[in-house]
Amino acid sequence: MLLSPTHRASFSIGNEASARRVVDVLTEVFFDGDAAVAAFERPDGEWDVTLHFAEAPDQELLRELVATSAGNDIAATLAFDTIEAKDWVKASLEDLVPVPAGRFVVHGSHDRERVAQNKLAIEIEAALAFGTGHHGTTRGCLLLLDHVLKHARPKRVLDLGTGTGVLGIAAAKALHRAVLASDIDPPSVRVAAENAALNEAGHYVRVIRATGFAAPDFAKSGPFDLVLANILANPLRQLAGPMTRHLAPGARVILSGLLTHQAPAVIAAYRARGLVPLRHLRIEGWSSLLLRKMG
Repeated sequence: MLLSPTHRASFSIGNEASARRVVDVLTEVFFDGDAAVAAFERPDGEWDVTLHFAEAPDQELLRELVATSAGNDIAATLAFDTIEAKDWVKASLEDLVPVPAGRFVVHGSHDRERVAQNKLAIEIEAALAFGTGHHGTTRGCLLLLDHVLKHARPKRVLDLGTGTGVLGIAAAKALHRAVLASDIDPPSVRVAAENAALNEAGHYVRVIRATGFAAPDFAKSGPFDLVLANILANPLRQLAGPMTRHLAPGARVILSGLLTHQAPAVIAAYRARGLVPLRHLRIEGWSSLLLRKMG
């Protein structure tokens, strides 16, 4: 069967939160089959958002949608072109090869049979690039989680800002224990719960919508022996106090989502509250930290 040329629209935006917002709007407007929407982070921290259409899109409408969700300046940079015929959804999956991180391997459904039997497989689809395991912060967190589990068996685990749920799923599959996962974003809560069920960890991972540590679920499920928080540098600094109050003595904390030059400020915020840094991984310009609460 001959495929028609694919119509593409693309633009760049400054940070993950903005990329999430505009992608949420676009995916609500363009139903399955109308467009394939993808967002990927570049090494410089910018996010590339791309839409592929089988038919030529309404350019004016698309600019209005981007302007509404990302602002006029971003909408003005929206570029349109026509590229070779290709199944872009399938291609995007094929480009995302399995990612090893210690005992864990993050993969898409197309690579399910390629994962070694002695690895803990976490299947995450790549409709969006948030938390697929291909980002340096997610891989850093998984490597630090693998390190922690060689020395400890945490009983109360929290995945704060869970996204796709990959970190909570990894902890649940390794420990066979309950994990509380939270996110401020309703679509992320839904996706994380779906991914937990897909990975046969739905009976371990409980996903809630919450901002910070405001929900009563945190006090009920804590104090936590292990917290995984792959968010951003500023929220991590702001959460240092509330997080510390929900930690058990000797608890391990894995933090990521921060550029390497932001790590000292984050470390200082947690050190001031009695947490000492144990390990610092640097992957693709991003830092992942392992800290421990004294006492």
